[in-house]
Amino acid sequence: MLRFFVLFLVLLAALFALELTPWAQTYVVIPWTDTLARISTAIVTLFDANVVASGKVIRSTTNDFAVSIEAGCNGVEATIVLVAAMIAFPAPWRYRVAGLAIGFVAVQALNIVRIISLFYLGQWSYAVFEWAHLYVWQALIMLDVLVVWLLWVRRVPRPEDAAMPPSALAHG
Repeated sequence: MLRFFVLFLVLLAALFALELTPWAQTYVVIPWTDTLARISTAIVTLFDANVVASGKVIRSTTNDFAVSIEAGCNGVEATIVLVAAMIAFPAPWRYRVAGLAIGFVAVQALNIVRIISLFYLGQWSYAVFEWAHLYVWQALIMLDVLVVWLLWVRRVPRPEDAAMPPSALAHG
């Protein structure tokens, strides 16, 4: 457990440092954030044609309310926490890769729900928007990371299971 915790912290520090580099910002973070705005806008326009995206900004053309997807709101940091936890945990690489793919989709899908809900909350009440943005959604996104990781950990074979023949595992 100590090995996991230390490796998790080292990976977390390294990945957050990497995220802050100009290269990562230019080629990963900013393009991802712009893509997230386009995806969110595409979903919203299915039922509200008066919404446009410009870079990382989603704007209503009827009332000019807009939200800008900033650092910390693009799901990158939450994904980094999940990546560090899954890589640090002792598991076969095929489980890590599958967990990372499913986890990325889970975190980003909830983040899209978050962005869309904040877009509409902000048009309804700025005070509610601020509260939901700063407290509710921050907690829910990190809770999503924790739940995805815990579900993944339950699916990962234990080291003692890997040493047993499959027939012994079937009998419990």
